[in-house]
Amino acid sequence: MTVALMWEARAAAGRAADLLAWVREREIVPEPPRRETFTAPGDRVLVITWWEAAPDDAGLPELPEPPPDLIRRPVHRWRFAQVES
Repeated sequence: MTVALMWEARAAAGRAADLLAWVREREIVPEPPRRETFTAPGDRVLVITWWEAAPDDAGLPELPEPPPDLIRRPVHRWRFAQVES
């Protein structure tokens, strides 16, 4: 089954470019089959990784919490399981 992990953070004032750079420098080990990074208004950075795993697989690696000076609030994390369309 395909599982998507979403990681979203809101940058501290004036730190959006720094947060994006920090995210790009972070490796996920093991590397996911697919990883995409997005930005959005409000200085938000979103990373989605895709895995072939069970939805409740607690061992899937995720990006860590960024340094406190880069973010306005704790990171939001969601886990989604693919369903048939």
